[in-house]
Amino acid sequence: MNPISAETWIAACAHQLQRQWKTVDPEQLEEVAADLWMDDRLRGMSPSDAAREWLSPVQHDGE
Repeated sequence: MNPISAETWIAACAHQLQRQWKTVDPEQLEEVAADLWMDDRLRGMSPSDAAREWLSPVQHDGE
C-alpha cells in the first residue's frame, strides 16, 4: 500500500474534524490537521483515527 501524501492526509483529517466541529472555519481545521500531521504518532494512524484520537479528551459519553 502506498502511503498517502501529506496534503491528502491533512485534508481527510480536517474533514473528520469538521464532522465534530461544524461551526469552526474549515481553514482553521486544516491548520489543526497540519499540526496533527507533525506528530509522528498521529501521522502513523489513518486521518480519521488520528482526528478521533486527538478529539477523544473532549468527546462526550455516548457519542
